[in-house]
Parts: sequence; C-alpha cells; structure tokens
Amino acid sequence: MGQPSFSAAIACLARAMPDQIAFRTPLRSLSFREVDLETNRIANALTSLGIQKGNRVACLTRQMAECSLLVIAAQKIGAVCMPVNWRLASLEVEYVVNHGEARFMMADAEFLDTVESITTPMVVKMVSTLPVDGRESLGQWSSAFPDLASAYEADPQDAALQIYSSGTTGRPKGVELSHRNLIGMCETIGDAYGYAEGPSVTLNVSPTFHIGGLGLSLLALYAGGATVTLPDFNPQQVAAAFSEHGITHSFLVPAMIHILLQVPGVEENDFSSLRVIGYGAAPITEKVLTDALRVFRCKFVQNYGLTETAGTVVALMPEDHDPGGPRAHLLRAAGKPCDGTRLRIVDTGSGKDLPEGQIGEIWIHSPQNMIGYWRDEKATRDAFPEGKDGETGWLRTGDAGLLRDGYLSIEDRIKDMIISGGENIYPIEVENVLMNHPAILDCAVIGVPDEIWGETVKACIVPRPGSGIDEKDVIEFCRARLAHYKCPRSVDVVHTLPRNPTGKLLKNVLREPYWAGKTRAVN
Repeated sequence: MGQPSFSAAIACLARAMPDQIAFRTPLRSLSFREVDLETNRIANALTSLGIQKGNRVACLTRQMAECSLLVIAAQKIGAVCMPVNWRLASLEVEYVVNHGEARFMMADAEFLDTVESITTPMVVKMVSTLPVDGRESLGQWSSAFPDLASAYEADPQDAALQIYSSGTTGRPKGVELSHRNLIGMCETIGDAYGYAEGPSVTLNVSPTFHIGGLGLSLLALYAGGATVTLPDFNPQQVAAAFSEHGITHSFLVPAMIHILLQVPGVEENDFSSLRVIGYGAAPITEKVLTDALRVFRCKFVQNYGLTETAGTVVALMPEDHDPGGPRAHLLRAAGKPCDGTRLRIVDTGSGKDLPEGQIGEIWIHSPQNMIGYWRDEKATRDAFPEGKDGETGWLRTGDAGLLRDGYLSIEDRIKDMIISGGENIYPIEVENVLMNHPAILDCAVIGVPDEIWGETVKACIVPRPGSGIDEKDVIEFCRARLAHYKCPRSVDVVHTLPRNPTGKLLKNVLREPYWAGKTRAVN
C-alpha cells in the first residue's frame, strides 16, 4: 500500500471505499469512512488533554471495534495505545497502566470498579467504552470534537502499539511495536491467508490485548475487508457465526478449535464461505488438526510468532496440510520463514549455531521484530544478545526447535523441556501421543522432581466424558509408541487444565505444587 503508517493506510482505504463495512459488532456496524471520521474525533479529543507523540493511552475492553478505534486514533497524533489484559487482578492492572505511564483510559462497564479501585496518578481522563449510566463513553466524549484529520505524519519507525507480554514467568513487559512492524505483519499474514483473492469477512473472537486478536482486526482492516466481532468465545455462537455472516477468514487458538469440535452437531453447520482458518499461539496435536481439516473443509495456515515479532513470521501453508498424503509429516512443523525473515537454531550453552536437524533455541531476524521493551533496557539487551543491526537484530525466542529441509519444527518452550537422567524430553512429543488415546480429551506433560533422575515425566489428563483413566494403561499406551525414557512415570486425572486468556497452557501452575521449596536441579 506504500503508506508510512498503519493509520495513514486506513485513511487511504476510507477514501477508496468509504461505504465498505469495516466492523460488524452485536451493537452496530461501521464503514471505513465512519472509522476514519470517528478516529479523527477521538484523536482531536485526546489532543485536547495535552496527549501528544509518545504518550500512552490504555484500554481495558472486550470490545474489539472500540479497541481498534482507539489504536488508530492514538496513532493519528503519534500516541500509543496499550490494550490491557482484562483478566488481570486490580493490582496487576494498576502495575501495567502505571508502568506504561498512561495518560488516558477507556474501560468497559464491567471493569469500571477495577479501574476506580486503583491508583493511576498519570491518567487525566477516564471514559467507558460504551454508554453506561453515570459515565461518559468514548463516543459521547469525542462527539464534541471536529472530525478533521490531524496534521501529524508518522515515521515508519515510530511506536504504534504497546502490548504487554503474558508475564507467565514474571511481571509483564511492554512490547513496543512500530508502524513498520504492524504493516509488515498485515502484509505477511495477508499473503499467507490469501486476502487478495477476493472480498473478505473475518470472524474475530480473540482477546483485544493479544497480538493474535488485535492483529487480526488490524489485518482485516488493512485488507479492506469486514470484521465480525464477538466479545467472548461462546462455542455455539462461534459455530453459528460462520454461516450467519458468510465468514471467509478467522484465527483460532488450538484450544478454541478443540472446543468447537466438541459442539454437538458442529459438522452440520454451513462452512462453505470459509477460505482460511489460521491457528497458532500454542501447540496443536495432530489429531485435533486432522479432525479440524475434516470438519471445517477449508484451508488451514499454521502461524508461529511472538508478540515481540508482531505476530506471524513463520507459516505452514495450506498445501502443506495433507494428513493422508506424502507430506503428512509436515503437520508436525510450524512452517517456513515468511518473506524477509531469517532463522537460526542456537545452542543455549555455547551460543553457537547448530546444524540442520539438531534442537536448540530459535532466533529470529525479521523486519517485524519489536523496537524493544518499554522502559526495560536490560530485558531488551537480553532479547537481542548480539545487539541490533540497524532497525532489527537477532531476537531470542525462548522456544526450542529445529530446522529440516527449510521447515521449522517447534519442540517446546526451552523452560518446559524435561531433563531426566541427562536425556532431553520435549513434552509436546508425549502430548501428541497421549491425544490419540481414545479416553483422553486434553492433556499436559510436565517434569516433576526425582531424587535419582532429577526429573521424571508426569501426565496430567482430562478424560473424555464417561471415560475412565487407568494409569497403567496410559503408560503402556505411550511405551508402545515412544522411547521408554520419554514416557510418563505417573498420571494425574484432572477436571480441567489451567490456561491463560490466549489458550496457552500454564505449565508453571501445574508444576508449582511439585516444585515448591525445591531447586530445579536436573541430571
């Protein structure tokens, strides 16, 4: 599109296709012209508060359309929007808002009590997302301001968005993404999903505070298509929405796909308009993916990336999804690097590159690599251990993987790897086997302390309704399919597995009771 910033690209689309629907929510629809004019008003309202280039504005909302409007409006004056995880406790919200030095805040009615209970000394204005008694909404407040465009012109390297990492291993870090990062993301995923092939209607049921959710809405806007948003993931509503709205594209984390496949009669829904479903953000088992290909009858694209890479930088394309053919083994791969992206596999001990086929830490060099972590120079240096070569550099991912024939395979998170008696065991390999057991609905594999071996393998299993789990049977099932040292030594039956709002399994929560008071020392 040749625009220097994401907000400039949206203004260009508003001129080219003013009446095209940009958002369709349960409450209203917005055309591209309305998006442009409304974001102009919000930008002018923010300016009236003294908010300018580099200042942060925060939102605590489930409403994807309003979150996207605030993102674009802030960009039009050089400010940066920070979507906040609405599942955080009040003190955690307070930390993020204050760490980001937010000057303005928008919150849904259900989160107003949280916002009013915290101390945010830099916030000069707070509004509700939608109209609510006793509180001025974003639209009501901004309606008093002109819809004239700001004279500000962004540089592609300017910060355009700040998303906080999930913080599963510590306090969340603010990931600064530039206009260049966002446009790169839109063009990369747009190509992978085939948005240029025709008009699009994208279903977005992911959280506003996650790059996979907000990024999907920005991508759909950039492609000139409509986005249908639902504030929550209700599996019955999601299954029905595909046919009701003629959905062509969506992104679903594996947990969502898994849940949708359990909806009674899901196969009877009309998925004929569907062209592509993207998936990623967490490992998917081969069985779930094979079932999804059969049920949804559309193309699938595996996405691998991080918040720090503005989303997808590696993709497994539709032609590589061939469960019954000679390329079936590729279902276990994350895909190939996208245009402009290079990969290295690095030994975590020596820091040296490893040859093809050997497992090490994945390092990424991409134009989508973040500016850095907000107000955290040490963390930024740790993320780019070799420094930056101009606008980007080699980014450490913390993921373990290998390259073979140009395809990247993700073995696991480095921190989730189990070391038992000196052998490296990657839980996802064991989980793939377990998910083929007829009595298992969901599972997670963790390492637990052992005096002799350092760690041993434990399987945490959610049984299918009406099914019983026999520990000996599960262990023997694995021993028939895996090297014995990789197999579970023990099995826990649980009702559910802990996940964060993006569907990522919280293995630290599962490990905690076993490692409390112990130091992780492995042989």
